[in-house]
Amino acid sequence: MVGRTVNSRELILGRLRAAIGPTTTTPAEVPRDYRPAGGDVDLDVLVHRLTDYRATVHRCSDAEVAKVVDEVLGGQRVVVPPRVPGHWLPATVAAVTDENLTAEQIAAFDGVVTAAAVAIAETGTVVLDAAPDQGRRVITLLPDVHICVLRTDQVVAGAPDAIARLDPNRPLTWISGPSATSDIELNRVEGVHGPRRLHVVIVPRP
Repeated sequence: MVGRTVNSRELILGRLRAAIGPTTTTPAEVPRDYRPAGGDVDLDVLVHRLTDYRATVHRCSDAEVAKVVDEVLGGQRVVVPPRVPGHWLPATVAAVTDENLTAEQIAAFDGVVTAAAVAIAETGTVVLDAAPDQGRRVITLLPDVHICVLRTDQVVAGAPDAIARLDPNRPLTWISGPSATSDIELNRVEGVHGPRRLHVVIVPRP
């Protein structure tokens, strides 16, 4: 009878098992109370985080959103989700509603204007959930500029608060500043995986 050849991996793992001894099959209970939801919301922290990530933050009234859009994208073509409020769009932009536009058509637009689902102050993260006023994920990834309008009552303190508000069955897009990457020498390049410029417009709750 020819003995089975034991490779180095099996030999090492066998020695480890022998050293550890018998193990229980019951997994250890993981504590879940280390980061409870319900922290205090600090809008200044959100603004600081977004700015640090090189996003541009505007704070204005809901009626002044169109002025911001005009300043950023006036005279250009923008794609918008089906239910974006019309008063956000000034007459100076050529707005086209996304009705299953192709990726090539979307990429040809100069910018996109959407609402948001929630924002996390602690991490400076804005979350979209593809609601009708936010649209398909693709329209926020291909244009060069994304203007995202956020209400103050949509801002939460930390990630646990955001998770509690979001529906895990919806397609969620988590945004922390403009799209950016860097090579091994830390040379930063923006716009590789999404918009090169992100503008967050914070308006009071209605």
